[in-house]
Formats: sequence, C-alpha cells, structure tokens
Amino acid sequence: MNKKVSLRELVGARIVAAICIAVYYWCWARNGWEGYFTSIQNFTAIFAFCFFWFLAVRERKYKKEVVDEMAAANLQRCDSICYKISMVLIICIGFLSAILRFAVSSEVIGYLLMGVLVLMSVIRAILFCYMDAKGG
Repeated sequence: MNKKVSLRELVGARIVAAICIAVYYWCWARNGWEGYFTSIQNFTAIFAFCFFWFLAVRERKYKKEVVDEMAAANLQRCDSICYKISMVLIICIGFLSAILRFAVSSEVIGYLLMGVLVLMSVIRAILFCYMDAKGG
C-alpha cells in the first residue's frame, strides 16, 4: 500500500466504478425477481462501498504526490475526446427515445445510458493508456 499511485491506476479504477453503478442499476431496474438477486444486490453494494472507500484513499494519496504533468495533460485530452463521444451517444439515445417512445421503455433507455457510462470509462482508459505509452 506504500507504492506510488499512478494515474493509470486511477483511470482503470473508473471502469470498475462504472461497472458497479451499472450492476446496481440492474438491481433496481429488472422486471423479474429471483431469490439470489438479493445476494447480488447486497454483494454489489458492499463491494462498491469498499471499492469507493479504497479509491478515495488512493486519490487522496495521489494528490499528495508529485504529479506527472504529461500524464495529466494526456488525461485532459482523453476527457475532452470522451466528452464529445458521450455527447453524441446521449443525443442519439435521446432522439431515439423520442422517436420510439411507445416501443422503448424507460428501463431500456436506462440500460443504454449505463452502457454509455461503462463504454466511456473503457474508451477513456484505452485512450489514456495509448496516449501515455506514446508519450504525447
């Protein structure tokens, strides 16, 4: 736990955070009910709480360390690119929902939005790793 915190670690952790949020959405939005769903929901809640606590500790430690300015600049570029991609996807989901308002339920729209959340965290991590490895 004394090892230096890297920006890659924090970016990669966002994928796990997005998956936790998407799974917890599934716990709330599903139509059916099975006995083991309660176990999945409880496990997800406990794991997410522990993971977010661990992430907060790591981020606090990262802020106390010397910042790699090139990595920080790459992360800002990745965030800018991902913002533009997410805006296009959310606009497409919005217009698709309006056009198919009687055929698409709000549950499906929520799943699409959770998919965008997970997809953007994965794309952000891949882009950041590529840019960081490339060095520019």
